[in-house]
Amino acid sequence: MQDVVASLPIAFLTALVVSLVLYWIGGRIAPRGKRTPGKLATYACGEEYPPEKLQLNVQRFFIYAVYFMIFDILAFILATSFMSPGLMPALYAIITLSAVVLLLPLLKLG
Repeated sequence: MQDVVASLPIAFLTALVVSLVLYWIGGRIAPRGKRTPGKLATYACGEEYPPEKLQLNVQRFFIYAVYFMIFDILAFILATSFMSPGLMPALYAIITLSAVVLLLPLLKLG
């Protein structure tokens, strides 16, 4: 009997039913918002959009995204190879940090 109660499909269905009940209760007790013309507008949830065009520096965003990806992969590799003997984790860290040093001039350009 205990195996049936602790099985994965039963646990999933129980969690699904509980979450649906909580979602339904939350929808019932939540306060209703007023429907104003601003809220029914199709952009920015009723906020006024500034007339000037917004200028984004996409190149600078991608440089930061590359830095984040490099450090994220470095953290993952170092965390998974923490107990690994040898030179491989340190070698990977040195290669990654040298890539960051080579990418630093790109940050100053953007």
